[in-house]
Formats: sequence, C-alpha cells, structure tokens
Amino acid sequence: MWFVIFAEDNEQSLAARQQARPEHIKRLQALQDDGRLLVAGPCPAIAEQDPGALGFSGSLIIAEFDSLAAAEQWANNDPYWAAGVYQRVTVKPFNAAFPC
Repeated sequence: MWFVIFAEDNEQSLAARQQARPEHIKRLQALQDDGRLLVAGPCPAIAEQDPGALGFSGSLIIAEFDSLAAAEQWANNDPYWAAGVYQRVTVKPFNAAFPC
C-alpha cells in the first residue's frame, strides 16, 4: 500500500539538512530502485524553487510499504531525524486516485 510521509522541519534546519542530505537521498534512491517511490521532495519555506537561506519547512514522500508499521519504521530511521532536521513526522495510508 502507498503511504504519505509528511515531515516538518525544525527552525534553522538548513545546515543540518544539507549535511544529512546524501544519506537521505540514498534511502530514497533505494525506494526508487525497488519501484516503491511515487514522489518525494522538500517543501520550500517560501514560494520559490530555491528558497536560499530560508531553507525548507518540511518534506513529503509517498512510497509503497507492506504496512503502516513498516512505513513508520522507515520514516523513523531517516538520517534527517538523527541530524535534528525534523521536529515531527506523520505517516498515513494513501490511495492514489489520479492520474489513473
């Protein structure tokens, strides 16, 4: 089943985000390589492609996991948690309806 992982950043998390990004990307690449990643990306702090020093307010990942527990475990092991980037992560089941 698909799951939405929505993570909210701590304030002033840009430096920690940049440092932990290579390991974070490796995990996303593994999901993609397995055909389990629908979409992933950061949420800019402002309505600009590159928010500059303002950084990001969070991240969104929609990926396939066997269970809610597996999705939560994957999210809880994200390098951004260990680096102090995230302050909160929400994981919910997701039904993709469009595009068909």
